[in-house]
Amino acid sequence: MKIPFYKMSGSGNDFILIDNRDGVYDGFKTPAFVSAVCARGVAIGADGLIFIEKADNCDYKWCFYNSDGSDAEMCGNGARCAARFAVLNKIAGENHCFETTAGVIRAEVKGAVVKIRLSEPADLKTDIRLAVDKTTLNLSSINTGVPHVIVPVADIDSAPVKSLGRKIRFHEAFQPAGTNVNFVATDPDGMVHVRTYERGVEDETLACGTGAVAAALVTAALGETVSPVRVRTRSNEVLTVYVEDAQPPFKTVFLEGAARVVYTGDIWEEAYK
Repeated sequence: MKIPFYKMSGSGNDFILIDNRDGVYDGFKTPAFVSAVCARGVAIGADGLIFIEKADNCDYKWCFYNSDGSDAEMCGNGARCAARFAVLNKIAGENHCFETTAGVIRAEVKGAVVKIRLSEPADLKTDIRLAVDKTTLNLSSINTGVPHVIVPVADIDSAPVKSLGRKIRFHEAFQPAGTNVNFVATDPDGMVHVRTYERGVEDETLACGTGAVAAALVTAALGETVSPVRVRTRSNEVLTVYVEDAQPPFKTVFLEGAARVVYTGDIWEEAYK
């Protein structure tokens, strides 16, 4: 069986998207299949895989997997790619909604630029003291659909994203679910720079949408930025985060940025067997 797919990139976060509204690919919704086709060098390679499926109360719903085969509640860049995929394939109009396990996401698609309204963020904490390797770190955390920790740094380029990020991601304080870890530096002009260690990818990614939102909301709550907050990702693309109120509860939050089609094709059986 050959499986038609789109390869898309949301500011450097890349995804495989498959139209499964008729359920014909239900048998491929397994960790083994996902991790096989997301493997770089030997298959398509991606940070995640998205099945687009029928929904009862929205235009569609998604089934989202991280590259290691685990499922995730939400992914901001994946959501923007899913929204553009839906418009390109006439599944939905330019303004539509879709269902995720983190809640209903509303999208506005204008060409390659997609703006999504996220579900309401929760659990902001700005006074976390965490012991790691005999050092006490001052951190913040927030759930923007998935859990995120914010680590302030002076120099974004020298941030120990993989080494320290992995230790925080698996730290006992955030178990059993674990957390995504964002290293954040803010310029005097309000530009936020972020590098993210992503749970489920278990590595640094070129961008993380929910991580960008987490960084924007934490810096806004601390008085370092004002909406709209510009967030520069590791891919050097800038995402824009809009928030109605800089203090919790953050009732109205939008994420905007490019969602590009890289290529389309068919997955052959030998890519995952």
